[in-house]
Amino acid sequence: MSVLLKRCAVMISAVAAVLLAGCSPSSSAPSAASNPSGSPAASQPAAPPQVVAAKEAFWPMYKEAHSWAADVVVMRITEKELPGFRNEAGKAGMWEAVFASPSLHKYRIFKYSIATVSPDIYKGVVAGLVLPWGGATRDAMPVDLSLFTVDSDAAYTAGAAQAADWLKKNPGKELSALEIGDTYKFQGPVWYLMWGSKQSGYATFVDASTGKVLNHKS
Repeated sequence: MSVLLKRCAVMISAVAAVLLAGCSPSSSAPSAASNPSGSPAASQPAAPPQVVAAKEAFWPMYKEAHSWAADVVVMRITEKELPGFRNEAGKAGMWEAVFASPSLHKYRIFKYSIATVSPDIYKGVVAGLVLPWGGATRDAMPVDLSLFTVDSDAAYTAGAAQAADWLKKNPGKELSALEIGDTYKFQGPVWYLMWGSKQSGYATFVDASTGKVLNHKS
């Protein structure tokens, strides 16, 4: 009887050992240390900043300018170059806007950049010095924002279509000027575009309200 009991005890011990082995963690399974619960997946590198059309840059500048002077008006918005980025199709890495206050008789230049570029260009809106302003003239009138409906990329498309033949005959001529303003010569604000230089280039005006090309000069 005692021999039989001993044999049963040995069999039970063997079965228990097998069950425990089956319940033990697999060496191939990931451990909590290597993949902690709730830990996020490896972060992807941030995408580089993209060039923007004028309106995307203008409204943050307008907000800052309006906090400087409640009666602020915009006189001009101009595409600028940002080192390390390529302006294309009416979009730019940096934009500049000139704001004026009729009550203060002052004006101020604001800049918007999509990125910081050392040593003196900072991402976002940067306000310049407050300077004396003599008021609007026939050649520099405030832009009526209610008529500013055509963005810079749409103006570029219209202007480039008008200049297509000239651009084919003058390959390599880059867009050298893109800005919106208003003068007595037009019914409202216009986009001015120029490829090449004033001496050897192509310039055109695009209505900022309708997108229609008004005239050109080559």
